[in-house]
Amino acid sequence: MADCILKQVAAGQTGAVDECLLRYGGLVWSLARRQSADHADAEDAVQEIFIDLWNSAARFDERIASEVAFVAMIARRRLIDRRRKRGRTVDTTPLTPAVDPPTAPVADQLAIAEEVARAREQLLTLKPEERKVIELAIDRGLSSSQIATELNMPVGTVKTNARRGMIRLRELFAKSPRQPTAGGAPR
Repeated sequence: MADCILKQVAAGQTGAVDECLLRYGGLVWSLARRQSADHADAEDAVQEIFIDLWNSAARFDERIASEVAFVAMIARRRLIDRRRKRGRTVDTTPLTPAVDPPTAPVADQLAIAEEVARAREQLLTLKPEERKVIELAIDRGLSSSQIATELNMPVGTVKTNARRGMIRLRELFAKSPRQPTAGGAPR
């Protein structure tokens, strides 16, 4: 895949990191802003997410997930780690107003929005218990034990439903190819 920016980042290609920031900055920022206590915390989270993403870029495999899904997974994991850490420590940093970070180009935002809409459609085809577990994990960023408490089910059942749901989503994504863009070529 020539358009795979994570492979370019892993290979250390010049400009790949900047392109990765442009391509996924909006997605990572929106996820961080939703899960963070304030603007400064979201900025710190974005920085940690991209550092983790650059360190993990070599592990990306397009046969397993799309690049957007991989970035979102790294972001989600880092945000969960930050929330758990925040629950153990008191934040003593002063709040300072900051300038909003630049947004991703409109074309990238549209592509991300299309990918999210496609994922939401596929999510609706899952069994209700699988869908609910995945939604709680993605939308609210809950851990397996938190989901178990929320749904009043054993942690093992939560993990099983999450795994089965993710496997089914992967199968559904493989069966339904991406829709062509306005230029006619699939993304």
